Order: sequence, then C-alpha cells, then structure tokens
Amino acid sequence: MSNSHLEYHLQLLNHLRTILVAVGDAEQVPDESHALFIERFDELLTQLVENPLQSQYLGQDLLCQVIQRYPQIAHLVPRDLLWFFGGDCLHYMPDDEMDVYQQLEERRYDAEQSGRHFDWHEERQLLSSTSASTHH
Repeated sequence: MSNSHLEYHLQLLNHLRTILVAVGDAEQVPDESHALFIERFDELLTQLVENPLQSQYLGQDLLCQVIQRYPQIAHLVPRDLLWFFGGDCLHYMPDDEMDVYQQLEERRYDAEQSGRHFDWHEERQLLSSTSASTHH
C-alpha cells in the first residue's frame, strides 16, 4: 500500500473523528460509551500507521459501529473509508458504487505497476462524473 494512499485515508479518518467528537460535544450520545468509542477510534488511527493490514478488522468494526451507533451522521462517513476497510462495510454501499471503486483499484494498481503517480481523490472524481453522465 503506497504511503499517499494510506495518508489520504488517515486524513479521512481524522475528519470523521472530528465529527464524532462534535457529536459528543453536542451531547447527542451517552457520554461514557462515547468516550470509550473515541478511545478505540484513536487506537485505530495508531494501529493503521503501525500495521495497516492488521488494523483492517478494527477499521471494519468501528466504521460499522459509527453507522449503527450514530445514524445522525452516517451520511457523513466518507465512502472511501467504507471501501478502504471493506468487509462488512461494503453492506452499506450499492453495487454500482462498488463497481466504481473496483475500477479505481484497478487504475491505482496499474499506475503503481508502471511507476506513475496516482491521485485517488482526483481519479474518483473523474470516474464518478463519467459514470453519472452515462446514467443520464
């Protein structure tokens, strides 16, 4: 996994953490369990840097919990994170969206194999606009 790919997803996780903290600050959730959840989320951030592959299951678990425990912010969970962690997270993505992400993964792999720079965010925007124009 390239560093830029991991860094991009760490940025998304940090953004999601900010949203989770704001939900707690707004007192929209029970305080004690929320604090423990934020601690586990912080563990994920640390583990992801230290060992990205071993942190996949924790990431899947926590993202699914975000959607289940905090339905008021489920729409704010970055779709890229659902794809990145995969597994049970994919239950929250429609098939056509997963097809776009599969194409993205193929493009990323091809770019890495040929030594080209790959900007995940830029390519996703490009693919999303292409698939949207073919559906209209």
